[in-house]
Order: sequence, then C-alpha cells, then structure tokens
Amino acid sequence: MLRIGLTGGIGSGKSTVAALLAARGAVVVDADRIAREVVEPGTPGLAAVVGSFGPGVLTADGALDRAALASIVFADPEARARLDGIVHPLVRARAQEVVAGAAADAVVVQDVPLLVETGQAGQYDLVLVVEADLETRVARLLLRGLTEEDARARIAAQATDEQRRAVADVVLDNSGAPDALAAQVERLWAERVVPALGERDGS
Repeated sequence: MLRIGLTGGIGSGKSTVAALLAARGAVVVDADRIAREVVEPGTPGLAAVVGSFGPGVLTADGALDRAALASIVFADPEARARLDGIVHPLVRARAQEVVAGAAADAVVVQDVPLLVETGQAGQYDLVLVVEADLETRVARLLLRGLTEEDARARIAAQATDEQRRAVADVVLDNSGAPDALAAQVERLWAERVVPALGERDGS
C-alpha cells in the first residue's frame, strides 16, 4: 500500500486533484466528507458538538446548522479548538477504518485539509500540497456563496503556503487552467507513484 497525504488551503483545488487521482485507480479517503458523516443526526459526534456549543447550532429538524457553527468557530480560536477536539479524533478513527479495508497494493489518498495544522504529515509515504494564489482562492470561494470577508477569514485561519511547503514532497500549482493541473498529476503519477509501487512490489 502506498499512502499519500493530500492537502492544501480552502479553495486550492484538493477535490479536483483527488478526482484526478481516483480516475487513475487511487482509493480516496475524503476527510471533509467523513467530518460531515461523524456529526450526522443521531451520532455521538453531533451530541458532543451540541453539548459544547448549545442547541443553537442545530436546525429545526435536528441536523447540524453548519453556518451557525461556522459563525462561532471562525471568529473564536478557542471555540475552533474545542470543535477540532471533538471532530478530529472521530474523523481519524473512521479514516483508519477505510484505509484498513483497502487492498494491500492500493494507492490510498487521504484528502486532509488540516494535515499540517494537525501534525499528520509524518504518517504518509508522500505528501502532496495543492496551491493556488490567494485571489484565485477567494474568487472560487465567492462562487461557493461565501462573502469575501468570510473567504479571507477562512483562508487566514488555516496554515500558510510556507508551512505546507515545509512538509510537501510534491507541490501542485492549481492557479492556472485545468489542463495544466491534469498534466502535473499525470507527471506525478508516472514519476513518483508508479516507481514507489514498484519498490513495494520488489520489482
């Protein structure tokens, strides 16, 4: 098994890279998707979030009101740390279950937005960092419905490009055209992934 950690700031294009790797046969473990699953209605995760932040973070039908929670945690580092302390262990445990179920010769890509912030870089055979310039990222987040203020606040709450590069084995630039990113992923697969798999097979 080859374990790849994929990270990058919000709006950088991690999901695009994950999809390109999945198209080549990689098993993608999406931390954001798992983070949503572990706080679905009826889960211990949601109960813990409500216990910490109060019923105001619930919608009328009992689901997590993500906008209400975001307005709390992105304005208060201590609140964000409390949320991380609830969600991150649950996400890691579920991700480990998915990885354990993958084939022995699989390429497993773990899409972890906060890989640097949570000190997980050392867990992977290869760390990929996706980058895009600040204004490109802000523009992408505006298209998702965020305000410019919210977009910049979320970017500022994460690790810097320099901090991510410090743990990166490969940096992918997603500031340009989609074809340019696809070409970088193709080169990565040919030059880093295939040889690494060969080493593990003894070939």
